[in-house]
Amino acid sequence: MSELLHRRVPQIVGVYLAAGWGILEFTDWAVGRFGASSRWIVGVLIVWLGLLPAVIVVAWKFGRPGGGRIRTRPVPGKSIAVLPFSNLSADAGDEYLSDGISEEIINALTKIGGLRVVSRTSAFVYKGRSEDVRDIGEQLGVATVLEGSLQRAGERLRITAQLVDVSDGYHLWSDRFDREIEDVFSIQDQIAENIVRALRVILKDEERRAISRIPTANVQAYEFYLRGRQYFHEWRRKSLQYAREMFKRAIEADAGYALAWVGVAEASSFLNMYYPAIEPDVTEADEASQKALELDPDLPEAHAARGLVLFLKKDLEEAERELQTAIRLDPKLFEAYYFFARTCFQQGRIEEAAEFFGEAYRLRDDYQAAFFNAQSYEALGREDEAQAAYRRALRSAETHMELNPDDPRAATMRAVSHCRLGEREEGLRWAEQAIVIDPHDAGVKYNVACLYAVAGEPDRAMDCLEEAFQAGFGAIEWIQNDPDLESLRGHPRFEALISRSD
Repeated sequence: MSELLHRRVPQIVGVYLAAGWGILEFTDWAVGRFGASSRWIVGVLIVWLGLLPAVIVVAWKFGRPGGGRIRTRPVPGKSIAVLPFSNLSADAGDEYLSDGISEEIINALTKIGGLRVVSRTSAFVYKGRSEDVRDIGEQLGVATVLEGSLQRAGERLRITAQLVDVSDGYHLWSDRFDREIEDVFSIQDQIAENIVRALRVILKDEERRAISRIPTANVQAYEFYLRGRQYFHEWRRKSLQYAREMFKRAIEADAGYALAWVGVAEASSFLNMYYPAIEPDVTEADEASQKALELDPDLPEAHAARGLVLFLKKDLEEAERELQTAIRLDPKLFEAYYFFARTCFQQGRIEEAAEFFGEAYRLRDDYQAAFFNAQSYEALGREDEAQAAYRRALRSAETHMELNPDDPRAATMRAVSHCRLGEREEGLRWAEQAIVIDPHDAGVKYNVACLYAVAGEPDRAMDCLEEAFQAGFGAIEWIQNDPDLESLRGHPRFEALISRSD
């Protein structure tokens, strides 16, 4: 049925039937008006119905938008969106596995220099939707779409995957894998390699090694890791704590699993960054990042996590070295650019921050990278670029909140973006919504303070800023460079707060 609708067969046949009915009505009137034989009506009816099959065939062949084009190869443009695989298992709880495998394929393909891959955030918006993959591909601006499904029964997996050409709806490649769950890495590897082959992408040796890397031989550890990633993407205090626990359980199953140690380091770091009253230091993150590097010195994610930890410890010079190493090992690693940008911003190197936040956003449609890119342009006085970046940040935050409607951090950045774009009332509404979601979050309090400062309400801004400090927010260097707080500089309460924190 979806194919009939896409080719507009019902619409074309409907127009034909309506036109035919009009001709019949006219013929009936003419017979009565001029006294012609009623056989004219029968003749017209026979011709009308006789041509109907031909009309259906023509509609099928040429009715599709752009119909009649000859399917050609090579694929026009090496770009792909990997949609979240459908979970067909009897247990709905296996969704972490179908989502996780989809994300792992995205991560593998992202490492290929000659291929543009839509980010997880953008692709996962279509989770559970029944739209035609060609329409999705056109909306995401890609030449191909990978869709699939996963079904688990005990230790058996059935995974189907099909790569679709957006231009004509034909399958470039499809396959079904009936394997034991321990073969999951081999399946992911085969899917990635078949995509590369279908799109005629030439792999460098290091790219081939990267997509075929097996992070752990322990399937149980891998499952805990995927559960951790699922929680990690929710970006709330509880979800980050759950994510860290899952990563730790992965380590219990396989102490040599470097990516699980990276997960612990990142989850602990973000908890410290956004919830300092709960995570008073970065000791756990420090130890986990060092262990990850010890296990795999060439793992880009380990160097990026180490850079984040050193940034939080204010060892900025060493943090930069680690992040530069991560970028050298994987020039398409989002985290390395994003963490590097934060390091630059906190040091007042705003030009570099704008560049690295922008690069991070180009690698992944991430609302935080887009927002801080906009803030950097704002601080530099580059208003046109700031406005364009705030529009991107707003769009990204809206997309993120379709999947995570209770993320207070996204709500606050959505609020400030609205305000910066001249939509003050909408901005205030989202600020209030963020407070409702999590009234005790220090980061939320800080971001709402920024919103009130931008909206021209200094007293409300100072109330929230003081509450943020009481809740543990203490990134003084960030505050000193934050353009959203410009209207508060010189305010007696603001200066007193800064003086107490020095």
